[in-house]
Amino acid sequence: MSSSRRFRHPLHAALLTVLPLCIMACSQGPRGGPRVPTYPIRGQVMVDGKPAENVSVVCHLANGDAEVQTSISAFTDAEGKFSIGTYEGGDGAPEGEYRLTFTWGQINLMTGRYGPPDQLKGKYANPDSSQFSVTVREGQESDLGVIELTTKGDAS
Repeated sequence: MSSSRRFRHPLHAALLTVLPLCIMACSQGPRGGPRVPTYPIRGQVMVDGKPAENVSVVCHLANGDAEVQTSISAFTDAEGKFSIGTYEGGDGAPEGEYRLTFTWGQINLMTGRYGPPDQLKGKYANPDSSQFSVTVREGQESDLGVIELTTKGDAS
């Protein structure tokens, strides 16, 4: 059989060349190097007594020595509920002590980006003065329950 008859279309030859390369690239493990184990963190944010949608919840390591070089965060849903994610949405956070920050911005419908103004007026945006924390322990889920925030008063 001649080589011109083996591949009926030039695209077939190209696919057979590219496909193995794609498989090799995908099998090299997760992006960003090896992942450390994560453990679930869940909770609910209420602002002025009502569930708050699209509140950004961010975990900041209390000692500042990050083993993971990525954002550990979540957004609240329509019921104010959130599940923290490190590598993927809701996969949890690595073991450690965290301070939580909260901002309540808006999603720009034109760009799809999240940003100001913060409806919480920056009151809960500084990890150094945050009154909210969580300790993540190996093999344990952390349920933070209901976190009550307010739009009233000045930023601390």
